Amino acid sequence: MYQERSGIWDELAGKWKQFRGEVRKQWGQLTDDDFQYVAGNRDKLIGRLQERYGIAKEEAESQVDKWFNGLKF
Repeated sequence: MYQERSGIWDELAGKWKQFRGEVRKQWGQLTDDDFQYVAGNRDKLIGRLQERYGIAKEEAESQVDKWFNGLKF
């Protein structure tokens, strides 16, 4: 499914500042430095979620995909 939506992730990266609030609501443990590092990149977001929440990559991917699929563009 990610492959199909990768172009939309490019769009999200371009609008990252607009979506930061939504990300912060979902994952409140992310810091401002994390947001700057991630900058709308799916893989970087997954990595930071693994670090901050101590979860497996598969769980982080599942959470990100679920969150992303609920976004309104």
